[in-house]
Amino acid sequence: MLPFQHLEKSNTKDNLWLYILFLLEKRENAYAWELQNLIQDTFNFRPGKITPYRVLYRLESHGFVKSKTKEVKRIYQITKKGKDELAKAKDFYKELLKELK
Repeated sequence: MLPFQHLEKSNTKDNLWLYILFLLEKRENAYAWELQNLIQDTFNFRPGKITPYRVLYRLESHGFVKSKTKEVKRIYQITKKGKDELAKAKDFYKELLKELK
């Protein structure tokens, strides 16, 4: 894999949690199956079919998102802890970009 391809993969599919938290912050809530299309429409890459479910499970188990059942489907919301983690990630990228200039 070429260096840029590796960078792109590690900053998209390998860190899907960042995009999921971002979308949940903007939308307030979403169904897991929606996230795949939202990620593609917003960020121009498509995660695997089950990957968003796995990431959401991990995020929920650590308190970054919470879920509830609505009409037999699970809907996810970002928590304060998730918003704080997203803010840390944004700050990290801002600082990194400053250093790369």
